[in-house]
Amino acid sequence: MTALLQLDDLHVFYGASQALDGVSLQVDEGQAVALMGRNGMGKTTTISTALRMLPLRKGRVVFAGQDISTLPSFRAARLGMGLVPEGRRCFPNLTVHENLIAAARSGYWDLGRVQQLFPRLQERADQYAVSLSGGEQQMLAIGRALMTNPRLLILDEATEGLAPVIRREIWSAITRLRSEGLSILLVDKTLSEILPFADACVILDRGRVVWQGAPDGLTADLQHTYLGV
Repeated sequence: MTALLQLDDLHVFYGASQALDGVSLQVDEGQAVALMGRNGMGKTTTISTALRMLPLRKGRVVFAGQDISTLPSFRAARLGMGLVPEGRRCFPNLTVHENLIAAARSGYWDLGRVQQLFPRLQERADQYAVSLSGGEQQMLAIGRALMTNPRLLILDEATEGLAPVIRREIWSAITRLRSEGLSILLVDKTLSEILPFADACVILDRGRVVWQGAPDGLTADLQHTYLGV
């Protein structure tokens, strides 16, 4: 497989506090990679660094064969990384339709295809995002990222805090995206859902990669030690 995103030996600091200590991982074309670990272990920092929202003290970020370590985040995004951020962060005073077209770029994913994936977004097209339920806002956040027509979709806690029926709907949509060949980097805590979905798993602990491999290699001891399962 060809590497789409490659993170090499990332060292990232918040002031004097080191957040990432030599993190390396890779997402290949068409691959789904699960980034795992307890809260505060560096998952969101890794994502933010990949998207060039945080400066590097050491290491490099390579996307689609291009070293983007010094690029500003907006230029990195334009290369084809779409983010579904933790907490959704929809534009509250814009309608669903306006949220979807705000950062749209031409390509396979357009309004029709996004609304087919999430029919509720068509039903709620003229509603303000602030009026949506949490699950609907998450659908909107995913749809908004797809409208940028990314080569890599990055989802940070895609189903956190959602009702089980909505979780299933979100997972069904993400699974469809994976089956269509979209590369995905995903953070989520629910092993029963993430392990059948992922091609590879990476576990972070205190800003370091402590294990990576195929989901079937994630033993009960590893789960207990690093994931609190």
